Amino acid sequence: MSNSRVINFGAGPSALPETVLEETTKALFNFNGTGIGIAEISHRSKEFGAYIAHCADLIREQLQVPLTHEILFTQGGGSAQFSAVVLNLLARHCLLYPDLSDEERVMDYVITGSWSKAAAEEAKRLGRGHFHVAVDARAYSKNGESFDNIPLHNSYNFSTGNPALIYYCENETVNGVQFSSDETSPASFPFHLLPKGKLPPLVGDYSSSFMSRPIPRLADHAIIYAGAQKNIGPAGLTILIVRQDCIVDVDSAVQLGATPVPLTMSYKTLASQKSLFNTPPVLAIYMSGLVLERNKALGGLKYYEEVNTRKAQKVYDALRDGETKGVLRAHVQEGSGSIMNIVFEVLKEGGEARFLAEAEKRGMKGLKGHRSVGGIRVSLYNAITEEQTDKLVSFMTAFIQKETNSF
Repeated sequence: MSNSRVINFGAGPSALPETVLEETTKALFNFNGTGIGIAEISHRSKEFGAYIAHCADLIREQLQVPLTHEILFTQGGGSAQFSAVVLNLLARHCLLYPDLSDEERVMDYVITGSWSKAAAEEAKRLGRGHFHVAVDARAYSKNGESFDNIPLHNSYNFSTGNPALIYYCENETVNGVQFSSDETSPASFPFHLLPKGKLPPLVGDYSSSFMSRPIPRLADHAIIYAGAQKNIGPAGLTILIVRQDCIVDVDSAVQLGATPVPLTMSYKTLASQKSLFNTPPVLAIYMSGLVLERNKALGGLKYYEEVNTRKAQKVYDALRDGETKGVLRAHVQEGSGSIMNIVFEVLKEGGEARFLAEAEKRGMKGLKGHRSVGGIRVSLYNAITEEQTDKLVSFMTAFIQKETNSF
């Protein structure tokens, strides 16, 4: 199989381990000895019910998810969670504080890139609660309008009192910025600025970094969600980690003025039905389970954190060499760069097209940057090996030298 495959540096749907693809082809004909293919089997069957529970156990074990949180599986991607988070947490807020007006139900948003901006726009569109920007990274960018940094801690202005939710996106896939997992770093999320002495309604979008390294202060989060199509499996599956106090009776909240929550978006529905209220993305869950089993066998998050850090460092070193020689330019300010998605420009006229064409000749695809940013984007998800990363770095080094000689 490997002889006919290229290296997929795309941002998602992303590369998957070949062993997982091979195992899936077998399961398409016969899932776990049932004689029924995984794409055909009933989600109500005891075999699939056991498998989805197994997937949740693998996530709980590897991320060290406390028993205070439920692990749920749903559909709709991160974009559906932009809405679900707002509706569920405003319903919770209505139950906790029934006498408050909509204007007093504050939603804090940390805006550091295209996806957190989209989440914020959806919160405003839904039109309930008071929308508050805790920080907008564009104000601290090199040109005053780009998402190229993680703001310093003294830039944040969280609302006081009891906000309904506090939202951030841990890794911005489009822009290539990521919060540091080192809490001493100025680019880390400022957990210390959150309301003290309470269960914070903290929401983290981890779609493009989920299972690539440990999640700082996971237990302090109300909700963590992730689309599977970056590090875990194919598109179609969304994984939720929801604190139990955020799984509320949304219908009771309607009686107090909350917006009705669609059943398929209600965390209470998902939890009470063990993620099987309606037919889930069965094939995507199966493949994600294979990836999670493989992760565990390789050493779990410790293994991936070390490998992913090395991979990113190699690409950043090549990028800095290209900057020194006037061939490349990083999109993100020093210290705010993602280890998952590295974004840069090729400076010489026609250089981007040459970079992409020459990379494709060498069997490397998916490197074109997002249409809103342009340039080059290297996505180094878990399935991209260190050997494949070395091939890219070797190409970048040769390309930089060739461009330098042509000046």
